[in-house]
Amino acid sequence: MHAILPEMSTTVVTGANRGIGLQLCRLAAERGDEVIALCRQSSPELEAMEVRVEEGIDVADDAVGPLLAQRLTGVQIDVLINNAGFLRREALPDLDWDGIRQQFEINSLGPLRVTSGLLPNLDRGSKVAIISSRMGSAADNSSGASYGYRMSKAAVNIAGVSLARDCAPRGIAVAMLHPGWVRTGMTNGMGHTDAAEAAVGLLERVDALTLENSGGFWHANGESLPW
Repeated sequence: MHAILPEMSTTVVTGANRGIGLQLCRLAAERGDEVIALCRQSSPELEAMEVRVEEGIDVADDAVGPLLAQRLTGVQIDVLINNAGFLRREALPDLDWDGIRQQFEINSLGPLRVTSGLLPNLDRGSKVAIISSRMGSAADNSSGASYGYRMSKAAVNIAGVSLARDCAPRGIAVAMLHPGWVRTGMTNGMGHTDAAEAAVGLLERVDALTLENSGGFWHANGESLPW
């Protein structure tokens, strides 16, 4: 008898050229997934992987959905990870309105643009993950400031819950995931964990995602987070 090999999954990751996105691509490829890495501009580290790289993908552009639909026509996506994000810290009284808007465009609207554009590529059993942040939790906000980042992550959490409700009849599950405080370029190298370790926990949460727990907000370590 011949062993039945598991069917290969196709995983799509935005913001894939560095940090958490790069490590998600690496880990998914190492476990045998077919990986499609989406980014504005590739990197030597990404090019060194055996993954499909799609450059010129700007999640802040309203045209990104139709562009992705065109480039990925006919590709069935099993896992879509909306990872691209932007952090700019600001505090009273020095608020950067343009910076706040930019965080909404990338962090809040970006995942919605991408998921909407790729909805025809998602089928029953597909999963959508949004890399959010516990900084988007109103109950967890004990330090204030970071208005654009906190507000944009709270907004994407609401979008994710709506996606979970709207996609349930299609058999598609959605999760909002906090990677932890990760040492990346976006955090200027500060944090409690590195991107590779965060990627492990994030993929574990994606693997555990089902229609029954769709719409939840979790830490990469499995902790359920407050809204």
